[in-house]
Amino acid sequence: MVVTRSNVSHLLFTAFSNRLDALEVARQAVDGLKAEGVSSEVHLLNSNERPELDENTLVVSLGGDGTFLQSARLAHAHGARVLAVNLGRLGFLLNVPSNEIVESVNDALEHQQVVERLALSISFDGSSEQEFALNEVVVERAHAGHMVRVKTYVADDEFLTYSADGVMVATPTGSTGYSFSAGGPVLDTTLQAMVITPIAPHFTIDRSIVVDGDKVVRLVADNKPAIIVADGHTIGALTPGQEIVVRRSARPVRVVATRSFDLGFRLRESLREGHA
Repeated sequence: MVVTRSNVSHLLFTAFSNRLDALEVARQAVDGLKAEGVSSEVHLLNSNERPELDENTLVVSLGGDGTFLQSARLAHAHGARVLAVNLGRLGFLLNVPSNEIVESVNDALEHQQVVERLALSISFDGSSEQEFALNEVVVERAHAGHMVRVKTYVADDEFLTYSADGVMVATPTGSTGYSFSAGGPVLDTTLQAMVITPIAPHFTIDRSIVVDGDKVVRLVADNKPAIIVADGHTIGALTPGQEIVVRRSARPVRVVATRSFDLGFRLRESLREGHA
């Protein structure tokens, strides 16, 4: 954890327009903070507007894990901090209940510990920019009913070739999501590591491989077209022989740590509710 003294110049609540509960919580929080002399605004993540942010902005995500991932992307682009508020079901990535928003924001405005989460930088043919992922990036089959053969390389050392629905590279943050569902291990979010996990492999090893976060990972679509999915969104496609290159982003995602992240409790609750 990195301890910082806050110098917030801008407070931004983020939510999707179809989450009326989040918008109501945001309105109440804005009013509550205004009464304390703190100005803030609401940004709709599914709008075309581009809010102005800088490293002194505090982004407050209101919703579920998907809202947080979008908010983290927005914050990461400017080096801003992000505060994860949980609305609804238990979320692996969320550590602030909705009834503690004003208290948590005030605490973050004063001073706060920041957890720097490892994020991924992704490059591939056809994209002139470095793509971003906080959870995972996946090379997966382009057509249902057909597997894709994916070759994996770590620091130019050839590892395994999988015939599977796909292969993903996940961060410790993402290890509790898709990677976990595919049989991957859960990593402590403070680790500087990446997890390579095959998805429904056919007659090949089905274990994950954990590599150092400073390594460069390459995934090659060896025999058939594939698509590239980052944090649940399709960002590109590969023809046979093309590859993606995955490395640690030079800039981490700065998550406000307002309370203990009790991973054991979250695992138990999620498994009990059947949606891990």
